[in-house]
Amino acid sequence: MNVKKTFKFRIYPNHQQIELINKTFGCSRFIYNYFVGKQKNKDAYWSIVNEMVQNGQLSQNNWKGEFFNKNQSIKAVRELKKTYSFLKEVDSIALQKSVEIVHDSYTRYYKKQNRLPRFKSKKNPVQSYTTKFVNGNIQVKDQHIKLPKLGLVRFAKSREVEGRIMNATIRRNPSGKFFVSILAESAVQHYKKTGTSVGIDVGLKDFATLSDGTTYKNPRFFRTLEKKIMNAQRILSRRQLGSSNWTKQKKKVARLHERIANARKDMLDKISTEIVKNHDIIGIEDLSVEKMLKNKDLSKGISEVSWAQFRSMLEYKSLWYGKQVIAAAKNFPSSQLCSVCNHKYKAVKDLALREWTCPKCKSSHQRDLNASINLRNEALRLTAGTAGIA
Repeated sequence: MNVKKTFKFRIYPNHQQIELINKTFGCSRFIYNYFVGKQKNKDAYWSIVNEMVQNGQLSQNNWKGEFFNKNQSIKAVRELKKTYSFLKEVDSIALQKSVEIVHDSYTRYYKKQNRLPRFKSKKNPVQSYTTKFVNGNIQVKDQHIKLPKLGLVRFAKSREVEGRIMNATIRRNPSGKFFVSILAESAVQHYKKTGTSVGIDVGLKDFATLSDGTTYKNPRFFRTLEKKIMNAQRILSRRQLGSSNWTKQKKKVARLHERIANARKDMLDKISTEIVKNHDIIGIEDLSVEKMLKNKDLSKGISEVSWAQFRSMLEYKSLWYGKQVIAAAKNFPSSQLCSVCNHKYKAVKDLALREWTCPKCKSSHQRDLNASINLRNEALRLTAGTAGIA
């Protein structure tokens, strides 16, 4: 099975390469903002025309809307280079890719799949641009990676890039580090079928409880560095905005947050891979994390555990390796149901009730384990034996 995989590495460009990367960030942002601005003017014009049609001031046959034209816009980039000579200094494919990003954004917007595209700011701590693979312009050579206009850039090679390279994204993090993400189409082999199913109940005290009794503790990465972040942020607030000391301290704060994010992602990757490898059917909750974050008492803990990222990892890894992830309905009362007799005990809505006894069959339950068993049973019911598991 061929899938698209991203290989991310840290790169160590020299001073000249850093200067060119920063120029490409600016030019790509300039092209993006230029065409977003033009499209906003078109949308404003046609909204006025549409209002005139609704008021009967204009006939319906005399007007039509105007969508973003990708091909014409790419041709227009060549004309822009004549006016703005600095656009000639950077990778031309990256500029074309910026136009394609605008086109994709407006296509999704017109389909009501996302919000109206907004202008990009140079003050954003994260800057990036994407360039496409054309005639071998992106290659991995030993401890260096060849990138358009940049030439050979030293990088931390942690693994081999497998498959057909499609594009590369160069990114500068808030900490000032540079990374390259190589998108490649590669073949993956399905994991062997284990004939087992599992339910996963995520929580705050324990990160995840599986229906087989396995428990993954919540390491609370943010809490371990919270004091350091507070002190670093306090020092940053005392620095003069925009000064060299303010810039240095800002990077120190960003490195602490980056350290937390890396540790969390590493944990989620290991847990999700282990679960997908050992189980064929995986039952999970369909949580409304955005709504749950409105709870002031729990929002900090919920943000720290990254349930949405964990679910995303489970879903794409199961797709790669031939497994199934089944999300129970949002109204499925996994914690309230007795996993033995299926009796619904509403008193379990109280989050402080960690252990309870079913009033009907007198079975004793541990809250998280019982919920995970219910999720496994619901996943089996929804799949109706499609995976060959009884």
